[in-house]
Order: sequence, then C-alpha cells, then structure tokens
Amino acid sequence: MNWIKQNRYWFSIFSGIILASGVYFFNPFGLNAQAAKVVAVAVLMIIWWVSEALPLPVVALLPIVLHPLFKISTIEETTKAYSNPVIFLFMGGFLIGLAIEKWNLHKRIALNIVKRTGTSGDRIILGFIIATGFLSMWLSNTATTMMMFPIAMSVIIVMKKHEQPGTNMFNFSLVLMLVIAYASNIGGMATIIGTPPNVAFIAFIEKKYNYTIQFVDWMLLCVPLVIVLLASLYFILVKLLYPSRIINSPEANSFINSEIQSLGKLTIAEKRVLVIFCATALLWISRDLLNQLHLFKLDDNMIAIMGALALFATPSGSLEGKKIKMVLEWQDTSKMAWGILLLFGGGLAMAGSLEKAGIMDQIGQWLAGFSGNSGFVLVLMTVVISIFLSEFTSNVAQVIVMAPVLAALADALHIDPLLLGIPMTLAASAAGMMPMGTPPNAIVFSSGFIGLKDMIKAGFVMNLISIIIITLFSWYVLPLVMSMSIK
Repeated sequence: MNWIKQNRYWFSIFSGIILASGVYFFNPFGLNAQAAKVVAVAVLMIIWWVSEALPLPVVALLPIVLHPLFKISTIEETTKAYSNPVIFLFMGGFLIGLAIEKWNLHKRIALNIVKRTGTSGDRIILGFIIATGFLSMWLSNTATTMMMFPIAMSVIIVMKKHEQPGTNMFNFSLVLMLVIAYASNIGGMATIIGTPPNVAFIAFIEKKYNYTIQFVDWMLLCVPLVIVLLASLYFILVKLLYPSRIINSPEANSFINSEIQSLGKLTIAEKRVLVIFCATALLWISRDLLNQLHLFKLDDNMIAIMGALALFATPSGSLEGKKIKMVLEWQDTSKMAWGILLLFGGGLAMAGSLEKAGIMDQIGQWLAGFSGNSGFVLVLMTVVISIFLSEFTSNVAQVIVMAPVLAALADALHIDPLLLGIPMTLAASAAGMMPMGTPPNAIVFSSGFIGLKDMIKAGFVMNLISIIIITLFSWYVLPLVMSMSIK
C-alpha cells in the first residue's frame, strides 16, 4: 500500500495501460475486434481520468492520436467532436465571466447583496448564499468561490474582534465557509453555462439525438430547483445544524460599507460590461420569441459568441498609452480554462466511438433487464449514484462517462433520455461531503475553519436533501418543461 501511495503516478499510468490491454486481448465481453479497440481506449481514458494520472484535458486529447492509429475513425471524424457548437456556448460564457471578474463587477454585486440582507449572523450568511448562488449562475463555481472567500474571511475576522456574549463564532465561521462552497456548486446548476457538467451533457444530447436543450427551458426547470436547494441550505445549516445566535453587528455593517466605498462609483467599463451581460442574458431568454419574427435565426451558441465579441469591440473608457483599451483584451484570455473545452471534445469523441461501435446500446439493453418497472425508482437511483460518485471523481468526467450509458438505458426502456440524464448531471454538481468533491469544497476547507467531520456531516445532510429535491423536480417538473421524442 505504501508503495502505491509513493508511486501513485506510475501505478495510475500502468494500471490504465494494463487494464486497457487486457480488455482488448482477452476480450471478456466477447466483442468484435473493432468494438474491442474502442472499449480499450475508453477504459484507458476513464482510468486515467478517475485516477488523475494526467491532467483531464490531456487525457481528452488521446482520441486524436489513438482513434486514427487503431483505425477506429479518421482524424477528420475524430476532431469534429472538438468543435461541437455547444463548446462555443461555454467559451462565450467563459469570456463574459472573465470581463465581469476583470472589472470587479462581481465583487460589487456580492457586497451590495450582503448589505441589503442585513448583518446579523443569520442574515450575513443568507446574503452570502444569495450573492454566491447568483454569481455562480454566470461564472464558474471555482471563480465565484475564489472571489467570495477573501470577503468571507474578512467578515469572520471583524466579527471575531467584536464577538458578542452568548454567541457561537465557531458555528458562524464554519457555516459561512460551507455555504460559499455549497452555494457555488448549487448556483451553477441554474444555467447551461453555470458549470461544466451542464455543458458536457447538453453537448452529448445534441450530438447523439440532434436535439437542442434551450437555454430558457433549462432555466425554467433549474432556477426554481436551485432556489429550493439554496433555501434548504440556509435552513439546514443556519437554523438546525449550526445556529450562531449572533444579533445585528454594527462592525460587520461598517466593514461591508467600507468595502463598497473602496470600489467607488460604477466605472464606465463596469457599466459597459453590465449592459453587455444583461443584453446577452436577455437574448438567451427571449431567443425563441425573436426567432418567430423570421428576420433571423439565433441559437444559444451564437448569442454567447456575440456577447464575447461585443466585449472585445467595446472601449473601456481608458487609454493604454495612446491606444484605446477595450473592455476585454486577448491577453485576458490567458486566465480562461481552455482545458475544459478540450475535455468536452475528448468526452464527445469517446462517446461517439462507443456509440458507433454499438457498445452503448448493448450496455443499455443489459441494464434494462435490472431496472424493474418503476421509472421513479430508476431516477432516484441515478441521482443517488451520481451524487455520491461525484464526491471522489471529477464531475465533468463523470457526466461524460455516464451520459452515454444512461442514454442507452433510456433508449432500451423507451423513456425520455432527459429524464435520466438531467438529474444525473445536476446531482454531479451537488457533492458536499469531501474536500476533493469539487474545487469550491477544497478552497473553503483550506480556511482552517472546517473540520473534516463537520464537512462530512453537513455534506451528507445536504446530499440527502439534494437527492430528494432533484429527484422530485426531475420526475414531476422536467416533463412539463422539456421532452424529446425517442427515435
């Protein structure tokens, strides 16, 4: 065991190669030669993803080499997956998020929300939940947490300096850190661009079924779900598990006000970013109405790139030497998570090869024999497996691997693939028990205010709540909002 820990890299690398080779040469599933090659490559990618032997985006590039090499598909066919239209939706969302961060608009929004909710212990936490959840709808959950984390740390320091008798600062500090992570994870569920697993699933559905999940339809389902989850987060952690009993704090109020004052008035650049952001969101929401005018045909991917292009073409109101400085400039994109886009492409390439070889249909038929007759139980079990699996694996890689399997199962049972795929995707973003479950969990755990047993306790309760809410919304609300015919 010690040897494995000390040589984890080599163990992960060679275990992937050995298992992939075993699948091909021993062919335990009795597949034809072509299908065996496809499964072997998929096994190698999955093991390297799960073990993190190599960075996830690096593993995602394997199909570009291995598929043509083993004559699974041509280089032209393979690389098509890396330019899927939905990838550009997320790219546009990333760029808009970068502009919001660059000009500190996110901090201004967060501080003003916290100010308006009040500065008793419970209200401070409520303010952070609302601010974090809202920002995470449009920014990555990691970026949102990184932005809220120092603000929360400063609030904790101020509150500790003026600790009131009969209050529980340990509970306040613990809960404030936890809600930043949990609200970041939950808020990302609300929009297609909110978190990478959403985009990964939507890209798969579009490629496999030629069906586009509308931006507004996703919000109609997931925004109410997110509101219920955030409300549950507040009542469970603040009222039941860790009450702080801190009454209104003038000191915390002074700190929030001083932070807002330090930002000054809205700058020209902030105003222009805000206008472009609101216009882009409005176009996403009203796209179907505009398309009914038959003047043009918009889709969500086009709108995202239009918003990004507008940022690059809009002056910020300041000069750099004699050159006009734009709201977003190309050097700003060095901070963008380009690897996530490659990860989507690699997942789509792998899923496409498995589909073409008939593997997913076989798995679906096999699973259908064990599924029973209760669709509700099937949705429930999908959510349970997804939420606890995501405590230990990358949620993006998990969705990439599970989406084709669940689609094949849905096809075998003649049910809507969205009924299994969407709850699986949402549950993959709800991990709350382990620090390695999501990057936000790891960030707040590093604060020193959270013990592992406290995170496991709070996370387990929130996992149970998430299982109930996601399952009920998926079973009762999802069919009313969106559905697709099975081909």
